[in-house]
Amino acid sequence: MKRILLVCLTAVLVHVSNVLWAQDVAVAGKITSSEDGSALPGVNVVVKGTTNGTVSDATGSYSISAPATGTLVFTFIGLTTQEVPINNRTTVDVLMAQDVQQLSEVVVTALNIPREKASLGYATQQVKGDAVTQAKDQNFMNSLSGKIAGVQIRRNNNFAGSTNVVIRGNKSVTGNNQPLFVVDGVPIDNTTGNTANQRAGRYGFDYGNAASDINPEDIESINVLKGAAASALYGSRAANGVIMITTKKGKKRSGVGIALSTGVTIGKIDKETFIDYQKNYGAGYAMPSFEYYGPDGFFEEDINGDGVVDKIVPTLEDGSYGAPFDPNLNVYHWDSFVPESPNYNKAYPWVAAKHTPVDFFETQVAWNNSVALSGGNDVNTFRLSYTNFDLKGNLPNQDQKRHTLSFNGTSQINEKLLASISLNFVKGNTVGRGSTGYGGNQMANFRQWWQTNVDIESQREMFAKTGRNITWNGGDYHDPETPIFWDNPYWTRYKNFTTDERTRVYGNFALTYKPTDWLSIMGRVTADTYAELRE
Repeated sequence: MKRILLVCLTAVLVHVSNVLWAQDVAVAGKITSSEDGSALPGVNVVVKGTTNGTVSDATGSYSISAPATGTLVFTFIGLTTQEVPINNRTTVDVLMAQDVQQLSEVVVTALNIPREKASLGYATQQVKGDAVTQAKDQNFMNSLSGKIAGVQIRRNNNFAGSTNVVIRGNKSVTGNNQPLFVVDGVPIDNTTGNTANQRAGRYGFDYGNAASDINPEDIESINVLKGAAASALYGSRAANGVIMITTKKGKKRSGVGIALSTGVTIGKIDKETFIDYQKNYGAGYAMPSFEYYGPDGFFEEDINGDGVVDKIVPTLEDGSYGAPFDPNLNVYHWDSFVPESPNYNKAYPWVAAKHTPVDFFETQVAWNNSVALSGGNDVNTFRLSYTNFDLKGNLPNQDQKRHTLSFNGTSQINEKLLASISLNFVKGNTVGRGSTGYGGNQMANFRQWWQTNVDIESQREMFAKTGRNITWNGGDYHDPETPIFWDNPYWTRYKNFTTDERTRVYGNFALTYKPTDWLSIMGRVTADTYAELRE
């Protein structure tokens, strides 16, 4: 009997021990590069055999809950996957190295010089041009998100807006952290030209960073130079790294060929992510915050002359915490004072609008069409291409058109002297950029300063019928054409919109003299100039 009890007790203790051994623990650590010790953001960390995972932050740090006896799997594009046993530890730091399978690659380095990747003494990573052409985007950098180790790419949701690119974390708290863009050896200006007010979050427009002028259809490869050693030849301009872009070129003894490419991208706003409007209260603010309201949240006046005081919506307010909705209560709305309106001099039910500002958005459509003629013989090569990009935004009267004409060629003058030329012409026109910041921003209008009793469709119909700025937000309800804060949103889009135009030319001409097999002498003239017109 004692032996049986002993065996049972032993089994229970073993089970309790196994339960305690398998208990989850909080594991944290930092992921860094084995090459230069820099932090690696965006590394995937997963508990092996599960779907439990996380991603390292901008400082390379991570935290995750995992079994004390489990294994963590660290993965990132271009880096060798690592599996690290936890072994009851609460801190697991990891060094990640470049994938050895990529060491035999030939990459383009500073001054457009091809080198064996294994011979380089610094970090670099290359991606092919297909990575930025499969999905047609207004800015080619958006297509690189998540495809380059240690590079953070953040786009905004503003139409044709700028993209923020940071290589291995910020280097400056207050200064510029953007890398230098170099196309076929030509440093490219990547400024936005946005005003100080816009950059500080106040009123303005985001005109997009200038690197978006680079045509993805012309890109052969993109190589990211990381760190001071990789970008030293470009000086202080490359303190934040370099995005090296090599364009497509004609090939020797290839004859003459033509390539056609076309693509369309369609997008719609996800209504589930937009603001959810409450349907209990209409125009105004909590009573009795404003003494000029009537006793129940409306202005009062005998509108129709029948001797009975009528209730009028407080159009001058841009909040929706006023009188509770009541379908049995008829009141005079903003359009009751517009002669062109079917509701002129009429009171109608006090209810939430059927159409909210989410119905203001339209379908976004982007077309990208490209044609390229290329060829070459034993002495000369050439490539001539034209690309037309047409983006219709998701707001009314919003469009961007861009035309890109590119030519590059080479000529082997003699066995030791090579001449090459690259020339790019870009012309872009943008209509109806959305304002950013606080003042005049329609998204702020829709998400914060709006009356839930206003039907956005009635605003559209009123503008379509009159072409005038007849708004729901009149400072005096007798005068809906004099806004106190907010215009009719359709009048804003079709009558008070911005236009801007940018014409750009960049390229280079080079002579390369090779007196011996091991020595090359190059002379290069580069240019990058553009003119902008904003209205």
